[in-house]
Amino acid sequence: MVKKCIYCNKEISSESVIDFCNSCGKGVWGEKMFNAIVKNMEDANDRGDLCSTNTLGKENFSSQEEEKKSIDF
Repeated sequence: MVKKCIYCNKEISSESVIDFCNSCGKGVWGEKMFNAIVKNMEDANDRGDLCSTNTLGKENFSSQEEEKKSIDF
């Protein structure tokens, strides 16, 4: 599956842990912050801490929504 940058719609790798291209990321956050974001996202991905809509089915989202509704604050 090919992903597209959320800012410019340029194609990016489906393996990318971010949803924007390098040039847009650096333009939005600057080079140092962009590099920190990418590194932290890649580290989180390696640890298995990222949740992807590709790995969760609709049933998981609906059960999470039901849990939120059942919690009284």
